[in-house]
Amino acid sequence: MFLRPLITVGFMAAGVVCLAQDAPPAAEYTVTAGTKVPLSLINSISTKHSAVGDRVYLETAFPILADGRIVIPVGSYVTGTVTQIKRPGRVKGRGELYVRFDSLTLPNGVTRDFRSRIGGIDGGSNEELDRAEGKVKSEGNKAGDARTVGEATVAGGSVGMIAGNAAGHLGMGAGIGAAAGAAAGMAAVLLTRGPDAVLAKGATIEMLLDCSLSFHESELNFGNYQAPRASASSGPDAGKAKTGSSLPIPRRPFPE
Repeated sequence: MFLRPLITVGFMAAGVVCLAQDAPPAAEYTVTAGTKVPLSLINSISTKHSAVGDRVYLETAFPILADGRIVIPVGSYVTGTVTQIKRPGRVKGRGELYVRFDSLTLPNGVTRDFRSRIGGIDGGSNEELDRAEGKVKSEGNKAGDARTVGEATVAGGSVGMIAGNAAGHLGMGAGIGAAAGAAAGMAAVLLTRGPDAVLAKGATIEMLLDCSLSFHESELNFGNYQAPRASASSGPDAGKAKTGSSLPIPRRPFPE
């Protein structure tokens, strides 16, 4: 019985056998859970005008890196959904708004579906954020309600004083007028809702990733992509007339 010789597949170079090797695995970059991604709102949402199921459109406002490489460039698109709306009450209760983020699309079209929530809102906003649930709450209006009742009471007392003075009962008129004014002010409070929760177009919020997002190196080829820049029309000087110009002023020759 003859033994078949073992044949090694390879390449001969100067008497050295170079065994064939598999291609190295493609590198993978992961944006870990807990990362906050700054986003800019493309459309406005509020407890007054939005409804459960409405779509929310945003774009990334700052690049996110992993292992020294930009994985989520500025201008990547994020879509979300309004999942809960609660209008503010007439006496108590604040407006509440909950947004769930659903997908991320890179500038080259690579998309990831996921579930995430709001992790931060602009410091200049009047709304408050429940970080545990990612729920946006409108500001309270207790001071406004007290002011409404107070102003109505003062106005009623003034009218009562005038009427009482004319009838010869100054003190009684003032008391009756004040009571009537307070009642009117309370009625106005009961008929008016508190402030709505609003996330305005252009506002900056943070998306808190609840899970990791991984991308292969081949998915991060953005070619000649350039991050969008804010136009002059949307800056702080938008709408103001320009008084200067960097263009040279043409000179005309003097007549001889």
